[in-house]
Amino acid sequence: MFKLLKGDRGGQVLMALLAVAAVVVPVLNLLIPEGSPFHISTFTVTLLGKYLAYALLALSVDLVWGYLGILSLGHGAFFALGGYAMGMYLMLQIGDRGVYGNPDLPDFMVFLNWKELPWFWHGFDNFWFAMIMVALIPGLLAFVFGALAFRSRVTGVYLSIITQALTYALMLAFFRNEMGFGGNNGLTDFKDILGFSLQADSTRIALFLASIIALALGYLACRSIVVSRLGKVAVAIRDAEDRVRFIGYRVDRFKLAIFTVSAVIAGIAGALYVPQVGIINPGEFAPLRSIELVIWVAIGGRTTLYGAVLGAFLVNYSKTYLTGAFPEIWLFALGALFVLVTLYLPRGIVGLLKKNKEETA
Repeated sequence: MFKLLKGDRGGQVLMALLAVAAVVVPVLNLLIPEGSPFHISTFTVTLLGKYLAYALLALSVDLVWGYLGILSLGHGAFFALGGYAMGMYLMLQIGDRGVYGNPDLPDFMVFLNWKELPWFWHGFDNFWFAMIMVALIPGLLAFVFGALAFRSRVTGVYLSIITQALTYALMLAFFRNEMGFGGNNGLTDFKDILGFSLQADSTRIALFLASIIALALGYLACRSIVVSRLGKVAVAIRDAEDRVRFIGYRVDRFKLAIFTVSAVIAGIAGALYVPQVGIINPGEFAPLRSIELVIWVAIGGRTTLYGAVLGAFLVNYSKTYLTGAFPEIWLFALGALFVLVTLYLPRGIVGLLKKNKEETA
């Protein structure tokens, strides 16, 4: 780990902050009484866990956009697929505690008069199987989609539009009750995970810690790609794809490898998000959600990894505050922020901090 973070000051600071949070937040939540000003509520713990999942998702976007030059407007699809895989596992843990008391079928299937569990739900009652699907389903979709797109040399705005069309098509499909994923309402009313109540403070802390570990490992995985030969070729493809192809590199294979890894990371982020938020529905496939991901990365600063994490936290904290205090202006504020960053901070907040540091030195 230390070798990977050598020369990466931002990554070192991020890891230190995650380590501190992993110790301080559980202590202030579980050991400090609620009346104390130092107590952190379980709601806040859940909110922080959601931000961590979003930060991991932002990392996956930065990997393909910042270092490979692919502006993906469909990464929300991989996030949602990972979330649905986790949601299917959680739904099958409800058993006879659902509204209809049917231990074999989720409530929405009973309501729709389904007689048996669809074949594609089998196996999701096992945690290990669900976790394999969390990575496999988004990764397989990215592999198939990328193989077709990159081999056909679809690039630039055309590729961005196709990725957006992909997530929109999935959204329309998942809205249908016939798909067997809860339709418009999605999957919700989860009870347990691995036999532990999702409402318990200790479970919320465990999910928070799992999110910290996943973000740390995700960062190290992305960092290992960026500093490797694969990462150097990726940057060359971003800057001069035709030249890289002309000197003999199989550009499509490099793109496919990184795009698939990025989708797997996004799927894991979705799996961490669902038990903490308590719901997954087709709205997560909405193209607007994928556009928001790009805004997070742009504001934080792409091509830095830790900038993507910073952007995810800042934008989502602002969203939490503004949608509560001034719900009617949130989208305007987000749009204005993106325009200002694009015009005056093309390298994001991290780029501005680097520039000020260089001027000071």
